[in-house]
Amino acid sequence: MAALYGLIGYPLSHSFSPAYFNKKFATEGIDARYEAYPLANINELPALLKATPTLQGLNVTIPYKQQVIPYLDAIDDAAKTIGAVNCIKITDDKLTGYNTDWIGFTESLRPLLQTQHTHALVLGSGGGAKAVVYALQQMGIAHSIVSRTGGDYQYGKLTEAIISQHTIIINTTPLGMYPHTDDCPTIPYQYLSAKHLLYDLIYNPAETLFLQHGKDASALTKNGYEMLLLQAEAAWAIWDTSQ
Repeated sequence: MAALYGLIGYPLSHSFSPAYFNKKFATEGIDARYEAYPLANINELPALLKATPTLQGLNVTIPYKQQVIPYLDAIDDAAKTIGAVNCIKITDDKLTGYNTDWIGFTESLRPLLQTQHTHALVLGSGGGAKAVVYALQQMGIAHSIVSRTGGDYQYGKLTEAIISQHTIIINTTPLGMYPHTDDCPTIPYQYLSAKHLLYDLIYNPAETLFLQHGKDASALTKNGYEMLLLQAEAAWAIWDTSQ
């Protein structure tokens, strides 16, 4: 019987994971399939697991990366520190949580770093932001969080000095994601320069309005597509018992 993997979140119409993994399985001759399981509420997870006993692994996306944790039997150290899970391995009906977002982010950001990239502004404070913060800490990059409430800074109160000091700016919010492509985080883009690196976890559209503002200022820009590929491969390395 083919091994079964899947994705939980809500909604899932935007996800690339089913097409990505099923193509991978077909190309590499792996006897497995990958399904999307939109859950309107995380409390539907036990019923899903009961109905699909052959599930061996799950990816977790918005809005359940934090909400899923109480349903797990174990959690690895990185995911525990981050406080968010995007990958679950299922073994003998036991669920173990991992976070591969920080791996994908680290491996996609590191080649872009230049000597001036020592301080980062993280826009948002959700599960994606938590993985980004952990990755920045592992790389020795100082960071500050921008949030509507709490955080180190609030939107609308970012000065030229703050923007100038923080030469890496990372959007972890859904602002600008398809179909709301005319939206972006409210920061003073006029203070961006060629010394800046703007990174957007969004990958649809490929160039968000946030990244367009960066390009207009001659800053380096990067969307979240490579991060997505790298975190998916890291998830497969966790699931694949042959490795």
